[in-house]
Amino acid sequence: MSDTGRTGGTSPARGAGARDRDSEGRARNARPRDGLGRPLPYGEEGVERQPEGVVRTPDESVTEAQVLLDAGKPFHAHEVFEDAWKSGPEEERALWRGLAQLAVGLTHAARGNVAGGARLLRRGAGAVEEWASAGARWQPYGMGLAELVVWARELAEAVEGGGRPVDARERAPRLRKP
Repeated sequence: MSDTGRTGGTSPARGAGARDRDSEGRARNARPRDGLGRPLPYGEEGVERQPEGVVRTPDESVTEAQVLLDAGKPFHAHEVFEDAWKSGPEEERALWRGLAQLAVGLTHAARGNVAGGARLLRRGAGAVEEWASAGARWQPYGMGLAELVVWARELAEAVEGGGRPVDARERAPRLRKP
């Protein structure tokens, strides 16, 4: 996904066939990205990327993801949710993974990938709904899970019915109940 230390600025020149590598030698794509996470050509100005592997409290994760969603950056919000699913308690991993799927679904819908966006929105809605119905009677970290499920399914229908990209900022969900 993303890696620590990358920015949306320019990258050094690369030889033909060269691969971007992190400090441990793992392949990483250091190309700049736009606000929806799409790679841009080397040398173009991009959007600052989310660092990978940041451990946040659940409340910090929800707050940071909401800021990114409100800014029209669901791809970046997905990376925050991904960090939470990888670093959080085992019993919450399915919730965070479902939230990440919702953010990726919005990303694809905003990019114009109608089928993929709708599929991921429904998959994420199902995961969040399943987690909530498996005994989680509380609203974790102030989130309105039932409202998120409704939002995702309605957006999936709208994306399929409209057949064109949606505005990620305009269609961003509210994670917490008002």
